[in-house]
Amino acid sequence: MLFVIITEGAIFVFLQFSYYYIALQQPPAAAWPPSGPPAMDLSLPSTLILLASSATFWWGEHSIKCGSRLWLTLGLLASLVLGAVFVAIQGLEWSHQHFNYATHIYGSLYFTLTGFHIAHVVVGLVIIAALLAWSLLGYFNGARYAAVSTGGLYWHFVDAVWLTLFFTFYIMPRLR
Repeated sequence: MLFVIITEGAIFVFLQFSYYYIALQQPPAAAWPPSGPPAMDLSLPSTLILLASSATFWWGEHSIKCGSRLWLTLGLLASLVLGAVFVAIQGLEWSHQHFNYATHIYGSLYFTLTGFHIAHVVVGLVIIAALLAWSLLGYFNGARYAAVSTGGLYWHFVDAVWLTLFFTFYIMPRLR
């Protein structure tokens, strides 16, 4: 799993490098992003929701290490619901953007990077759903939880990537 995370991390780094390279090529007087920065009215709450999902996953993982399968199950369920809410809000945000992938290069980069991230969140949700099913079946206990730790590593990675994307698309344009 570590190799997968490193590989996926490199892809996100290269994609974000493309964004910053193109942004720095813009003339000083040019607006970047061309349509103005995206609104934060949906992205900020969705960011907090995704961070909360990471916290509930950590809580569940910590609980199973202490022998509590009930709290693991509740933590995984909360993470699954919060992650699904994040995806729904991101879809809503996409539909409210005043640009699309073909409007300008910023739109292309925005939808490519956030779409790639949403795909990773969906993979993470499938992993969490599988872990939740195994937890309900009694698969995990205080000595048997490696799959939970591995799934948690991926989920926390996805959350960390979102923080870099949030900074790139929502904070940086406001600092320029």
